This record gives sequence, structure tokens and C-alpha cells, in this order.
Amino acid sequence: MVYQDKTLVCVECGETFVFSADDQQFHASRGYQDPKRCPSCRQARRQAMGGGAARPMYDAVCARCGAKTQVPFLPRQDRPVYCSDCFNKVRPAPRRGF
Repeated sequence: MVYQDKTLVCVECGETFVFSADDQQFHASRGYQDPKRCPSCRQARRQAMGGGAARPMYDAVCARCGAKTQVPFLPRQDRPVYCSDCFNKVRPAPRRGF
């Protein structure tokens, strides 16, 4: 199917916005419907729903090198915590297809 740019009207603010051919193709490939809100209203809605909120960070000490670091989860005593450098060195290689 050949897609062409469409002009849509935002249900939130009433402004018109362009739904590009590339965006239409992406939406169709994922099974998404056409957007009902303009990009600014979508962003505002995400932030209002917590999508733009920063995650709380927790202080920790790397189990490998002893450096102070911060992680986005509450560390537990029974699990080691690594700084990003050490984590990249100790994490297992991703498994490939079977």
C-alpha cells in the first residue's frame, strides 16, 4: 500500500497536524490506529500519566569494584549490585536462537 501524508485534527486541542506517510506505515506495521492527538498533546498526556516522570534512584556500592553508584531499584542484601562498567563485564552474553 502506498501511504500519503494526511492532515488530522487533534481531539484534545482541535489543532490540525500532519500524519506522515512514514508514520502511517509504522502504525500499520504494528497494527496501531491513526493517532487522535497531536504530538504535543500526546506528550502532555504521557507526562500527566507518569510516562515522563523520572524513576527514583537508590544509592549502592558496586559488589565488584566498590565504587559508589546509583541504581533504579531498591538493592537487596542477597543480590550483588554492580556499577554500569562492572555490570557490562559480568552480565552473561545474550542467548541466540535455538
